[in-house]
Amino acid sequence: MKKNKKIKKYLSIINKIEKVRSKNNVNWMDVLRLALKNAPDQTIKLMKEINKKDKKISSLFNSLK
Repeated sequence: MKKNKKIKKYLSIINKIEKVRSKNNVNWMDVLRLALKNAPDQTIKLMKEINKKDKKISSLFNSLK
């Protein structure tokens, strides 16, 4: 497969992933709202842990530069 065709194919797949992720992000935010309404303290605690891990992932990603 030629380079340009391959790039076009990859970009098309990435666009599809982006569309699915954007819809799924809405679902995640709905889950977060529901959790906050029903168990706010536990939800905040979990979100802080998730944020810590996200920061670690970002740090590891930045080390690739």
